[in-house]
Amino acid sequence: MNVFVPADILLPQLEDMGKWAVVACDQFTSQPDYWRGVRETVGAAPSALELILPEVELSGSYEQRIPAIHAAMARYLAEGLFREYPVSFVYVERRLLDGKIRPGLVGAVDLEQYDYSADAVSAVRATERTVVERIPPRQKVRRGASLELPHVLLLCDDPEDRILAPLAAVKERLPLLYDFELMQGGGPIKGWLVQGKEAQLVQQRLAAYEAEGRERCGHESAMLYAVGDGNHSLATAKACWEEQKRTLSPEQWAAHPARFALVELENLYDDSQQIEPIHRIVTRVDAAALLEAARTQICADGGFPVPWVSGGDSGVLFLDPAKGQLPVGILQNFLDAYLAAKGGEIDYIHDDEALRALAARPGAVGFLLPAIGKEQLFRGIIADGVLPRKTFSMGHAVEKRYYLEARKIV
Repeated sequence: MNVFVPADILLPQLEDMGKWAVVACDQFTSQPDYWRGVRETVGAAPSALELILPEVELSGSYEQRIPAIHAAMARYLAEGLFREYPVSFVYVERRLLDGKIRPGLVGAVDLEQYDYSADAVSAVRATERTVVERIPPRQKVRRGASLELPHVLLLCDDPEDRILAPLAAVKERLPLLYDFELMQGGGPIKGWLVQGKEAQLVQQRLAAYEAEGRERCGHESAMLYAVGDGNHSLATAKACWEEQKRTLSPEQWAAHPARFALVELENLYDDSQQIEPIHRIVTRVDAAALLEAARTQICADGGFPVPWVSGGDSGVLFLDPAKGQLPVGILQNFLDAYLAAKGGEIDYIHDDEALRALAARPGAVGFLLPAIGKEQLFRGIIADGVLPRKTFSMGHAVEKRYYLEARKIV
């Protein structure tokens, strides 16, 4: 069986899909006005908003909302809101802020093949370190839920675009499932049903991709997919499945719906995928001492160049390639150890000029990290394990996945 497979996909039968789809629950967590705008837009209409718990609303009383979420799922199912598309994929095209079209394929990933631990040797791995403390609140929502809605983006390492490009070529003859504008600036999105013969062809291409990946690595536990976004949601699905497994016989595992999680597969090498660096600013430190420690501990002639700025000074550290595949990993490991021993604070900044402004303050030093090359991402994870937190960013907040498709998990 493939790692990524078709699923029995549910879609609401609504005239106004714009009120149904809402952005991933872990976005705009510092902007409650965004989520108030979502509630105003939705009003009393059926919406995925009723089926999720935005993280901006996590508080001491959030557990009181969970029964209402489960009740809404049951109500939507009982009222026949959804149409089910058995053994299917959905081919998706999303127009981004820069005008590029980002293609994707909604299907299910086998959680038996996924491991988010730092030293994972599984077919599906996290790109960045999982904060396990973020899993229990999400588990409370998923336990007892009859439905799942995905915002997980799974990446395949497919430079020749052999999985998704053939679907783009035949999309005009596929049934169009939806075509609408996502709320709150999310942009246009279209989805086509991939079923029957076309779904079988996709499965053949996926089987070839997975077999080639294993052959290239020389073993069955080769890394085939990376979680590009939504890792904590996928980790929650995995944790809930591990709980449920203990109540089942091995014979019941094979086709149990909770063994799988609905995700959108995207090609890392697609032109629409922009991997942007996230810089580091360290404050409340002796900047000169920190830089000298870095030169002594993690630098080497001919290493990876990483510019630094501090007050009116600037320079470049050349990070030793023997200490890791990626500059961000070498630097983050050093900073974690240094700050644990000496004190200080670290923050993560996207914008170059914002970093320079912050680094101009006393007791601060900023590091301008390079973007990760697409060819480095899988290689870096295979060599060094999951990447440090805040290693890279893929797209803007409004470009994250919106909840749209659903699947029964009981």
